[in-house]
Amino acid sequence: MMLCDFHIHSTYSDGRLSIPELVDLYGRRGFGAIAITDHLCEEHTFLGHTARFFERTLTRKSFPKYLREIEVEAARAWEQYRMIVIPGYELTKNSLVNDRSAHIVTLGVTEFLSADQEVTELLKQIRERGGLSIAAHPVHTGHLEPQTYFLWSRRRELANHFDAWEVASGKQLFNEVLQSGLPMIANSDLHHPRQISSWKTKLSCERHPEAILRAIRTQDVEFVNYADHFCEKAFFPARAPSKSYA
Repeated sequence: MMLCDFHIHSTYSDGRLSIPELVDLYGRRGFGAIAITDHLCEEHTFLGHTARFFERTLTRKSFPKYLREIEVEAARAWEQYRMIVIPGYELTKNSLVNDRSAHIVTLGVTEFLSADQEVTELLKQIRERGGLSIAAHPVHTGHLEPQTYFLWSRRRELANHFDAWEVASGKQLFNEVLQSGLPMIANSDLHHPRQISSWKTKLSCERHPEAILRAIRTQDVEFVNYADHFCEKAFFPARAPSKSYA
């Protein structure tokens, strides 16, 4: 069994820690797998331009360097901690209106995809490249911050396109997702080290990227309310997805 976190931000977007610092943060705590998933914002919108101006997003220029650093740190993470590091990014479609905003965590894709494309086209391209798509924090996060409701409001039409929906982001458990019958995953959406105390996903598969993605797709998962310094942990099994997407 291994503890995993598949939604983590570094200094390549709006995270506090560098990729090497993230590897050490999780590796020293015995995690079995993580994914680095920095924001990749739209290129042709006002908010996308703003994110690039403040260096809060991956760009076509920074993307190759980002992937190279993940590759180097993945090798070190395995050598030093026996921890898998999966490359990824968070396709970020922001709007001033919550109902128009959507974030898609993409795992295992090493090609730059333009976030300006339609959601269904992005999901198609992720799947064609063997990647895994996660609907990030699709309901209210429990915090006073911009929300991303676009995916949840269209969950019936998108249900067969996503591999998993976040049932928890940080310390917040999303009961709407938990009760939906959709395939689920729990992540921290970590930007600051203290946010490592959060809901996490627990897997029992082989420590290999393909095995990890397969376990998520088949929903061979459990969820863990992880507290740093190995304090209290609460476990419960994920429910098998059903055909009810109400």
